[in-house]
Amino acid sequence: MSLMTNEHRRILVVDDELQITRVLRTTLSAQGYDVRVANDGEMALELMKNWTPHVVITDLAMPNLDGVELCKRVRQLSQVPIIVLSVRGFDRSKVEALDAGADDYVTKPFSMNELLARIRAQLRRNPAPEEPPSAITAGDFSIDLEARSVSVAGRDVHLTPKEFDLLIYLARRPGKVVTHRTLLAAVWGANSTEQPEYLRVFVGQLRKKIEPDPSSPKYLLTEPWVGYRFEPGF
Repeated sequence: MSLMTNEHRRILVVDDELQITRVLRTTLSAQGYDVRVANDGEMALELMKNWTPHVVITDLAMPNLDGVELCKRVRQLSQVPIIVLSVRGFDRSKVEALDAGADDYVTKPFSMNELLARIRAQLRRNPAPEEPPSAITAGDFSIDLEARSVSVAGRDVHLTPKEFDLLIYLARRPGKVVTHRTLLAAVWGANSTEQPEYLRVFVGQLRKKIEPDPSSPKYLLTEPWVGYRFEPGF
């Protein structure tokens, strides 16, 4: 694959070993790929909010959010190919990662030529993902993702960064029930999944700003004991 072909291909490398990320960034960049690096799963998910990789390469053993859990989270958002880096002898973790949505694995220590071949194979099998839209227009809502501005039924609404992130996550899944744990992990990080008070407070604040009658919401609906569902008002 030529450099001209690779130059628009984006690869996200996720590993807490600085030596590994340094080598992969240098080698993949030399091959013409656009490379970004995350040191754990949480950082990777944060990067993917505004940057769409064509391939994700992730280690399995990482702090905060390991590779298996990262595969699960990525699969909730995207079908981007995932290649896991597995230490020899960790077959159980490797199987868990494949079950969680990984597409392939390379065993450490690995040959760079082998990894490059695996990347090329995944790029051949999977069409390039579309760029995420810069705006969401649905029902009463008009949301500019780059300007981080929101209009509801023609009325401009000013949201805090977390309120905006919460609304965006729901607005990208209209009509679907999103669980408390999923929302907490997506907006506040994996360490916040057992702190539902965050969610109750911010949902209440968001409703005061977007709902005509916050006491009887029509956009941000509660699914008792489960989560929330966004209805844009078609």
